[in-house]
Amino acid sequence: MTALTLLIIRHAEKPGEDWPGPGLTEDGQQDTESLVIRGWQRAGAWAALFGAGLGGADYPAPQIIYAAKPGASDDLNDGPSRRPAETIWALAPRLGLKPIESIAKGEEKKLVEDVLAKSGVVLVAWEHKAIISDILPRIPVIAGTSLLDHWSGHRYDVVLRFDRAEGATEFSFRQLFPKLLSGDSDQPLKA
Repeated sequence: MTALTLLIIRHAEKPGEDWPGPGLTEDGQQDTESLVIRGWQRAGAWAALFGAGLGGADYPAPQIIYAAKPGASDDLNDGPSRRPAETIWALAPRLGLKPIESIAKGEEKKLVEDVLAKSGVVLVAWEHKAIISDILPRIPVIAGTSLLDHWSGHRYDVVLRFDRAEGATEFSFRQLFPKLLSGDSDQPLKA
């Protein structure tokens, strides 16, 4: 197998109890399926971290970016969430990349198969429950590695990093905490 670094992030902050205000599209239209202002701030922080080399070797610039297929722009407040795609919209053009947004939530098996066939550095932005239930169990990790079985609905600040060495078939795993915004934690998600 080829060497692969897989970085997985949860989409940025959404409407709900943690952050005030409505979800907003990139042009300011209210939309329950979009990020709140804090989420747009996080999207910009991810772009700086991964797109400007600010995080050093722990946070390499992705060569391929995946985000769950967003809902159609004329279907505001309905359909698939636009949050994963919005989370990487600032990063992708900064790196000169076109994100792969053809895989929808519910097609995680296809996503993982596609990602595992890649080499280099791949970033995936997805919904946290599907990351836990449908993505992580499909990633072959080194024996004895404990993966997560829960992602707190209040945490948007974690990077899951998987590394597969050249010639290996399994990945090492670690959690990273870049502490990009005020209130971000350096505590791991519980395994």
